[in-house]
Amino acid sequence: MTVLVLVLIGVLTGLTTVLFGFGGGFVTVPVIVWVDASLGPMAGTVAVATSAVVMVANAAVATAATPRPILARLGDRRTLLVLLAIGGFLGSVAALVVPAGVSSWGFAIYVAITIIDTLARPGFLRPATTVRDPARRAIPTGLGAPIGAVASFLGVGGSVMTVPLLRRAGLPMGHAATLANPLTLAISIPAAAVFLLARHTTNLQGAVFAVGIVDIGAAAFLFLGAIPVIVVLRRRPPRIPDRVHASAYIGLLCLVLVAMIMPLL
Repeated sequence: MTVLVLVLIGVLTGLTTVLFGFGGGFVTVPVIVWVDASLGPMAGTVAVATSAVVMVANAAVATAATPRPILARLGDRRTLLVLLAIGGFLGSVAALVVPAGVSSWGFAIYVAITIIDTLARPGFLRPATTVRDPARRAIPTGLGAPIGAVASFLGVGGSVMTVPLLRRAGLPMGHAATLANPLTLAISIPAAAVFLLARHTTNLQGAVFAVGIVDIGAAAFLFLGAIPVIVVLRRRPPRIPDRVHASAYIGLLCLVLVAMIMPLL
């Protein structure tokens, strides 16, 4: 039953990767907390680690399948990508040393703040009418390391920060979500490497199949459902009205927040 659920959730992570740029991390964390509940407080750390590995695969496939003209809107942002990677490394190291459970509650709190921010501040549901070079101005280079650190520490993926920023710069949801994938990839590669090489004193026998502190077995079943969906939808992207697309983003954040809080209470 768990395998079937993971594959079906994998389909959902594929959808969120294409439609919202999540890379799967946003959905993966609460799912792994549930699957590995037998690990106790350590389940949150394992969920963050597994999320990083899932995001590497999903974001890489989504980026590879993205039309070059859309990716070109990022311009020459090599310094930003390097800083995102550095932040991803630092955040993953921090996730290993903080008390178990901190990342899980931090995840829930950050999602709640993001929901409030997207609803309270103008520019997300109704973006600016003029696109002002979003890749350069919406995400300042100096924010690369902080974004990467927070994203990898909490397991939320870079899109939770970058999509709202790109959206407020005037990009339609479809393009903002698409550009979030290569940014997420830069964060998740070093984070996944840290988690796969990590050794923890806690017994992880409750995981499906652990490598480092990553539940690689659960991640594999998620891949099985996600990758075909990403490939198909990237080739035939759905046409969704922009306002509906933005509202769905907020709605999914609300669902994820509820799913994350329930196991913690």
